[in-house]
Amino acid sequence: MVAGAASPLLTAPIGRTIIRLAAPNMLAMVVTMATLMAEAWYVGQLGTEALAGLALGFPMMMLVMMLSAGSFGGTITGAVARLLGAGDREGAEVLALHAVLMMLLLACLCSAIFLGGGRVIYSLLGGRGPVLEQALAYSNMLFAGSLSLWLTNALAAIVRATGHMSVAAKCLLAGSCVQIVAAGGLVFGLGPLPSLGIAGAAAGILVGNAFAAVLLLNFLVNRCAELRLRFSGLPFKLALIVRLLQLGSLASINPISTTATVLVLTGFVAHLGVDVLAGYGIGARLELLLVPMIFGFGAAATALVGVHFGADAIERGHLAGWTAAAYSAVLCGLIGGAVALFPGLWANLFTQAETVRSACRTYLQIVGPFYAFYGVSLCLYFASQGAGRVLWPVIASLVRVSIIVLGCMALALEPGASAAQFFWVIAVGLAAQGLLTGAAIRLGAWRMGQST
Repeated sequence: MVAGAASPLLTAPIGRTIIRLAAPNMLAMVVTMATLMAEAWYVGQLGTEALAGLALGFPMMMLVMMLSAGSFGGTITGAVARLLGAGDREGAEVLALHAVLMMLLLACLCSAIFLGGGRVIYSLLGGRGPVLEQALAYSNMLFAGSLSLWLTNALAAIVRATGHMSVAAKCLLAGSCVQIVAAGGLVFGLGPLPSLGIAGAAAGILVGNAFAAVLLLNFLVNRCAELRLRFSGLPFKLALIVRLLQLGSLASINPISTTATVLVLTGFVAHLGVDVLAGYGIGARLELLLVPMIFGFGAAATALVGVHFGADAIERGHLAGWTAAAYSAVLCGLIGGAVALFPGLWANLFTQAETVRSACRTYLQIVGPFYAFYGVSLCLYFASQGAGRVLWPVIASLVRVSIIVLGCMALALEPGASAAQFFWVIAVGLAAQGLLTGAAIRLGAWRMGQST
């Protein structure tokens, strides 16, 4: 790809371009999910207490991943892509450097929070005794080296902004392969490697990300034609970091609200019994598999919309965002429709308990048909980062949280409220988020305000 007016992204067929850009991202994200499943298997061999400790630490790791790769990473991709679309290579290089500095700052802040307050955080989440110690062993190792996670996602975001989606994907894939091997060796102490137990799983994440960061850094410093990541000879502008922080912080409300939604739902559904909670957990797990697929289209949309908005090709930028959202909606809708019609295909994979299967089937039959709205809202959220205008997608995510919290509170006051009623609240929340996000953008949300 060539920056500026000569960029092929500005003239290439949008539909085929989105597929081409999205495919490597999807593959990388699917492999990442497989890597996390391998990590859980390793820890599961250490016993129930270790697995319970991982259950406490894992959501915090996922939150950091969503913030660094999705919220702030997407902000970086969109901002750099807009400058490249405008033909401002110098500005893009300056912004890329400041983006890396911002992510290093956030990594230090993140480490300080969890290393200093980890015991309090995991105690509030229910950690006690040996389980709490296992969670801390995992968390302390992870956040002692979380710099590698933030740096990797910063560099990958810059690479995606140049249009080299396959390069970013290959580097992340290589890191995932290293992580699988390193985590297994460090958990069990294979060969010359020390046996770190659950901390070895976190160390594997750090090693894999560090490897990916080296590959990405080499590409940006030595091989990328669109921009070069330089660490000298560029002016330092604090205002750039502040602006990126503002946009990224606003975008971060989306994953934080998603995490809050899961916590709220878990708390309310738990009162319906262990079987219902387990069934809900199995059903909701399917949404985790949708995220990497949506991210594939979303990351492509972030870069495409960013380049077009930078080149002042606003109408074509809108078309790119809506095309990616349509692909995402069709994919999620097909998956949701399939599990709604044949819920046993998913429910039966995880348990032999019929009561748990029944709760899972009910969840999928109610919520599955609404996955298309989830695909639209999340993809347009990523596309909005390309436009530099994420306010309305964030508002839509907060509306979803409000609907679910208020709906669950109302149902909790009704004697005999069923699991199906709680699941309908989830479905309504998904529909509201998708419709509000789509309506806001259709009515001009991307045309208002200023972007970086």
